Amino acid sequence: MQTIKINASLPYDVFIGSGILKNAGEIIKSCGKEIKRAVVVTDDIVGPLYAEQTQKALNKSGISAELFMFPHGEASKSHSVLISLYEFLTEMQITRADILVALGGGVVGDLTGFAAATYLRGIEVVQIPTTLLAQTDSSIGGKTAVDIRNGKNLVGAFKQPLCVIADIGTLKTLDRQTFSDGMSEIIKYGCIKSRELFELINDGNVDENIEKIVSECVKIKKSVCEADEQDKGERMLLNFGHTLGHAIERYYDFTGITHGSAVAIGMCLISAKTEKAGLTKKGTTERIISCLKKFDLPVSTDIEIKQLLGFCLNDKKRSGDSLNLIVVNEIGKSEIRKVTIKQFYDLMEEKYEG
Repeated sequence: MQTIKINASLPYDVFIGSGILKNAGEIIKSCGKEIKRAVVVTDDIVGPLYAEQTQKALNKSGISAELFMFPHGEASKSHSVLISLYEFLTEMQITRADILVALGGGVVGDLTGFAAATYLRGIEVVQIPTTLLAQTDSSIGGKTAVDIRNGKNLVGAFKQPLCVIADIGTLKTLDRQTFSDGMSEIIKYGCIKSRELFELINDGNVDENIEKIVSECVKIKKSVCEADEQDKGERMLLNFGHTLGHAIERYYDFTGITHGSAVAIGMCLISAKTEKAGLTKKGTTERIISCLKKFDLPVSTDIEIKQLLGFCLNDKKRSGDSLNLIVVNEIGKSEIRKVTIKQFYDLMEEKYEG
C-alpha cells in the first residue's frame, strides 16, 4: 500500500493498494479521530459487491456501520435523493461525532460529500472510490455537488475527506463502459499535464500498470489542488473537455450518456476548434481521438454545436460575460484562456480571432 498526502486546508491521506478495503476500519482509525458510528452510502450496483465487506471492516475496528443505498446513475445525484439521505441520517441519530463513508463511483462520492458538507453544517466523510474515474479524479480535491435541472454540479461545496481509500482490486469488477469512463479522465490528465502518462496509455500498457496510473493521476491532481484548492486558477485545467461535456450530458438530461463519454467528445470538439484557431499544435486532436478510440470512447456527436452552446452559458466556469477556456497547446501542456462569450461562440463556429 502506498500513501499520498494531500496538503489541502485540511490535510488528508490517499491510500492506494490492492485488497485494502478489508482494512478500511483500521485505516480510518489511523487518521486520529475517535469514531464509533458510520453510515455507508452506496448505490445498487456497488452495494451488493462491497457494502457487506465494508461494514464488516468497520465493525471489526469498533465502528458500528449502517447502510444507505440508492439507485445508480447520474439521475440520482439529485436533491430528492439528498433529502432522503438527510432524513435517514436523522432517523439514525447521526451526530457530528459520526462519519459518512462514500462507497462507489463519482455520483456516490459527490452526493455523499455534499451531504457531509451540509448535514449539521458539516460532519466527516471518508471516500472509498470503487471506479477508475473516482479513484483518479472525483474522490480527490474536495469537490462535492448535486445536479439541478439547468446544469450539472451547479449546487455544491468544497468538503475535504478525512481520508481516501482506493482499493485497486475493486476495479476488476467494473464493466467495460465504466472502466472506459475512467480512462477518459485519465487521458485528460495526460493531455493537460503529462506527456509520459499519455504515451503510457496510448501504448496500451494499462492493465499491467493500473496502480502506477492511478497513483500518477492522484499526484497530478494533488499538485494542482494544492496550488488552487478553491478552483479559481490552475485547477480549472482539470476541466479540459468538460464545458462541452457537461452540455452534452445536459442535452441528454443526464440519462442518455455517461460522464466519461461526454467528456471524451468534449475534448475532441474543443481541441479540434482550438487547433483550427492556431492555439493547439497540429495533429494533437488526431492523437487524442486515436487514444480515446482504443477504449471504445466516442469522439463525435450528432448534436449541433448551436444546441450545445446555450447549455454552456450555465457552466460553472463562466464568470459574467466571460468563460475560462481550457486549451491543450500540445500533449502534456495546457493553459487557461479567459474569453468572452462571443469569442467562445466564434471559436466554436470557426470565426475566432484571438
